[in-house]
Amino acid sequence: MDNKKLWENVLGVIELQVSKANFNMWFRDTYIHRLDDGVVYLAVPSIFAKEWLSSKFHKTILKYLRDFGNDVRSLEYVISKSQERREVSEEPKRALPAYELPLQDFYISKDDNLNPKYTFETFVVGPFNELAHAAAQAVMKNPGIAYNPLYIYGGTGRGKTHLMQAVGNHIKQNHPAKRVFYVTSERFAVDYMNSIQLGKANQFKERYRKYDVLIMDDVQFFSSKEKSQEEFFHLFNTLKESNKQLICSSDQHPNHMPDLEDRLKSRFGSGMIVDVSAPDYESRISILRTKLSRQSIPLPEEHLEFLASSIDGNIRELEGVVNSIAMQTQLRGRELNILEIKNLIKNNSKPKKSISIKDVVKIVSDFYNIEETHIYEKTRKKEVVKPRQVIMYLLREDMNISYPSIGEKLGGRDHTTVIHSCEKIKEDIKSNQILLQEVNHIRSLIS
Repeated sequence: MDNKKLWENVLGVIELQVSKANFNMWFRDTYIHRLDDGVVYLAVPSIFAKEWLSSKFHKTILKYLRDFGNDVRSLEYVISKSQERREVSEEPKRALPAYELPLQDFYISKDDNLNPKYTFETFVVGPFNELAHAAAQAVMKNPGIAYNPLYIYGGTGRGKTHLMQAVGNHIKQNHPAKRVFYVTSERFAVDYMNSIQLGKANQFKERYRKYDVLIMDDVQFFSSKEKSQEEFFHLFNTLKESNKQLICSSDQHPNHMPDLEDRLKSRFGSGMIVDVSAPDYESRISILRTKLSRQSIPLPEEHLEFLASSIDGNIRELEGVVNSIAMQTQLRGRELNILEIKNLIKNNSKPKKSISIKDVVKIVSDFYNIEETHIYEKTRKKEVVKPRQVIMYLLREDMNISYPSIGEKLGGRDHTTVIHSCEKIKEDIKSNQILLQEVNHIRSLIS
């Protein structure tokens, strides 16, 4: 059966299962670009169609491809610019620039598992990640020498994988002779156990010891897995003794990971351990602006500010909303209004955890070991002034509460006092790493 007939058969079944509007919107301008070694490369007219089909219909499409094509193993998507995009209504629309990623930006090399879209050029730097970024830049310039190992930790969706792979992509491009490899700890553990069962443990060891730069994601998966930890420990020693670079990440500091061997914690501590906290308000603005600009999607500044105030989650959540805005903008052929953006946030963002000013005061007071009541008092004691200024900064930056409201809730202070306190903390964390770590830790307690 040729590719055209195969796809016609699949479409015939899908058309009976989805609405006419959905079928015309997402399937009409698709076709099989090629079938190569069991992989179907499905041509779609835009990045938005690719994202929608891959997230909503991938399993369905693959099932019917396998039903009609016995040799089909998997499904990939490619952007075909030769297809004209269907207008969703007859209303006249102002043309908006279409953004399409080149095909190579979707290609992840099987040799190194690096995603080409993860570069330093597309990485947004802010107070929440600037130390990690600086450390990654140092490793990029002197792999195996500066900060070995480099260990980055922080909550999910904060850009750790992007940053680590940016190092790998830079080294790959500027030092072609160096062998770079990215792997999750889970994949590493599975491959190792499989190699033991197949009697190929030596081949497994030889394979990993050949890399000049090993990037390992989600190290927390090693907890309670003694054999995998032992194998990684020996690999770690071999690579470091040869001045080969290790870059690792996890969702928490290695010293706080349960069931992680002390000898591995010690090895991680011998290099550089940096954290990536949740992005602050200004960083969220910058991230949104960068990602929207990259997709040539216009959005008024007040809409950006609304998004940054409404979404205080991780970068992945911000990116998801940006993709939704981009898709809806292209489909409607115009800029979205504020009501439409509010609906997108409602449908795409997880509910925000409710936290009050009193909660923040308690968390910060407990952190600095002072009485909550002192925060509201008219005192200039150093041990009280600093926590109070941190509270004001967090209430303004992370919760977007107005200066007068903050002053009123914290003992009836003038709004100019609040502005001064917020600006002082904002400036101090740029040069005071201890204060920055304290603020980031408090943020994690609040979230």
